[in-house]
Amino acid sequence: MTTTELTAPQAGAKDPEDRVPGRRRILGAGKQLHAGPVTYLVLTVLALVSLAPLVWTAVAASRNNERLAQSPPPLWFGGNLFKNLQAAWEQAGLGTAMVNSTIVAGTITVGTVVFSTLAGFAFAKLRFRFSGLLLVLTIGTMMIPPQLAVVPLYLWMSDLGWSNQLQTVILPTLVSAFGTFFMRQYLVQALPTELIEAARVDGASSLRVVWHVVFPAARPAMAVLGLLTFVMAWNDFLWPIIALNQQNPTVQVALNSLGTGYIPDQAVIMAGALLGTLPLLIAFLLFGKQIVGGIMQGAIKG
Repeated sequence: MTTTELTAPQAGAKDPEDRVPGRRRILGAGKQLHAGPVTYLVLTVLALVSLAPLVWTAVAASRNNERLAQSPPPLWFGGNLFKNLQAAWEQAGLGTAMVNSTIVAGTITVGTVVFSTLAGFAFAKLRFRFSGLLLVLTIGTMMIPPQLAVVPLYLWMSDLGWSNQLQTVILPTLVSAFGTFFMRQYLVQALPTELIEAARVDGASSLRVVWHVVFPAARPAMAVLGLLTFVMAWNDFLWPIIALNQQNPTVQVALNSLGTGYIPDQAVIMAGALLGTLPLLIAFLLFGKQIVGGIMQGAIKG
């Protein structure tokens, strides 16, 4: 018997690796998985439940106050949508409010993402004294109710002469403890220390390391944090209603004026709420694909 005959597998013999549990599942890992009817049913129900409040807001905004007071409530659109939208826009002064909210939410989002990424990188990869204590203190600030800071914060802003100005709303929320902790947890796993050391060996300065190494690695988490921050800043009501007035409002402060009167017009209030929500929906439609792609990219790298 020749050497070739000795090393060749016997006819009909199975590869020993085929007997390894899970071997065939690994070989089929590249195949695309298909969802079953139950999956589609569950996802459809969840989508309908999630869209129900938005649809009801649009239905109520297209009716009048008398119809909304009747029972059962309307379940389909009426003919007063554009009339109520125009009334809400004019009564609340939403033109100025939209511009102010865009400035406030955009500035807060950029500041929070940049500062949180820098702070998260420092806590995740840099070694300095009292880093653990500072991280604990940063996380501890998340446990303090924001209502406790309203009075001293308002007095501080008044001393600076910033009453009823947009910087009063922007400055206190320009840095986020949650954002710092979020970015720190992400960069611990997503940013290899060897990559930073290689950049240092190549002579890169700290600024170049942050710009060319840290920011590209943190881009998926920055997208998620940016979206969350923008939504929270746009919908913030407590601090803007205290710091601003109706002459220089954000959207939420402006919408508060629609609920005044002996008998509030619920249809106009719903129309105003719909107008205040549309920018968030448009932003997600425009950038949702990039955000979801960034999340998936970060998941694959992780």
